[in-house]
Amino acid sequence: MTDSSASTTLSASTHKSSLRAGAGAIAAIARNAFREAVRDRVLYNLVLFVLLLIGSAIFLGELSAGQEVKITIDLGLSAMLLFGAFIAIFVGVGLVYKEIERRTLYAILSKPIGRGQFLLGKYLGLCLTLLINVAIMGIGVSVALIYLHRGWDPLVVKIWPAILLIYFELMILTGVALLFSSFSSPALSALLTFFVFIIGHFSDDLNALAKSSGSAAARALFRALYYLLPNLTHYSVITPTAHGIAPDAGAVGLAAAYALVYSAVLLAAATLIFGRRNFK
Repeated sequence: MTDSSASTTLSASTHKSSLRAGAGAIAAIARNAFREAVRDRVLYNLVLFVLLLIGSAIFLGELSAGQEVKITIDLGLSAMLLFGAFIAIFVGVGLVYKEIERRTLYAILSKPIGRGQFLLGKYLGLCLTLLINVAIMGIGVSVALIYLHRGWDPLVVKIWPAILLIYFELMILTGVALLFSSFSSPALSALLTFFVFIIGHFSDDLNALAKSSGSAAARALFRALYYLLPNLTHYSVITPTAHGIAPDAGAVGLAAAYALVYSAVLLAAATLIFGRRNFK
């Protein structure tokens, strides 16, 4: 009994050490991915451009009587989504390719790091980068609203659920970019991810086409696209937010759960494909 207990304790201790080592490896890869993204000047330029765009929204809004707040929110959140998507796509598709091109991937995989851990670390690093950029852009929109109101504006609180939904959408888009980059070139990966981004905002139209199409093959195709591609319409709340209608907590919670589950599926698929690639 004593030997058995000692063996069980040793096994549990070894398992915990292995988990800690794996978590440490993922964290190290995520930090490295974050540093690389921050060193990329395009991120600073994008944030600066968005802040300038928000300034332009204030200027344009002041030219249209009574519409300055609506225009500022609409233009600010739209810019946040578009430039966040730009980062997710064009930085995301290079996460794996850069490591292969610089041949640093071989050194990384020669260590006790699984390919799934490598992809998860890269994904988390870019998600952290996007979180900081979205937060900066959100603060910029909030400051613009306070300036327009000449003081505290209750709409400042209402825009943050929409900002959170934009971030969840970017999480999904990052996963899509990482999936395509696990087996394709950066140019093709960027193109495919962009198509998913566009089609994802027309999921309801795909469902309508699947129901109304006269061809069985077309119905099957549209239905497959509807169920396989991410439904990004859950995150399209920019227009209601601009009119002062914030998404409720339940909708945000469901959208968050959908983003986490879909991202997990994307990472699992990317790991399966990436694990079968031969880098020798």
